[in-house]
Amino acid sequence: MKKIVLILSALCCAAPFVEADEVALLTLDTGNPKNPQRVALEFYPADAPGHVENFKKLARKGFYKGLALHRVFPRLLVQTGDPLSKGKDRSKVGTGGPGYTLPPEIRRKHGKGAVAAARLPDTINPSRVSNGSQFYVCLAPMPAYDGQYTVFGQVLYGMDVLESLSTRSVDTNDNPLERIEIQSVKILSRETLPPPTAPAKPGPPQKVRRWWQIFR
Repeated sequence: MKKIVLILSALCCAAPFVEADEVALLTLDTGNPKNPQRVALEFYPADAPGHVENFKKLARKGFYKGLALHRVFPRLLVQTGDPLSKGKDRSKVGTGGPGYTLPPEIRRKHGKGAVAAARLPDTINPSRVSNGSQFYVCLAPMPAYDGQYTVFGQVLYGMDVLESLSTRSVDTNDNPLERIEIQSVKILSRETLPPPTAPAKPGPPQKVRRWWQIFR
């Protein structure tokens, strides 16, 4: 019996450390402070390890706190992660980042709910390196971007929230007129993830944009 116990103990000690299954919880201020909206994301560390670790690092540093959703297309796409969205000058929003880029890890497809890193277009970015902080969520399948952008995560819940927010009125740069701000992004174990909240109130109908009109 002692030999069995010793063997089991040795096996336990020799077993490799397995990192807890971590997810992200985004809390959004949509204009009603009493009813913040939640969106949960899971990651693809096997397919995009650099992007996943970078996102977690920025989230833990509080980088995303106070940033706004700066591009929305009705029921098609929402984009955020630009630190310039904290300022009042809307003309430059969409061009900012943390000061570095990420090598592409282009493996996953753009299905509904896919979370992908934004980047500059091929004409000035032929290597397809990713912006260090900006990301977007596909609210519908976008196969035209497969093989072009790095998908590093997937929405677990909150698609209804994002779809509702995507219908808000926008300016000529597709930036919502009514500010939609990230209150926090927390990295949690899947077991501690709280339940979703009620969806946000939809905005007035907008003209539907096509995929080829988004990344110009």
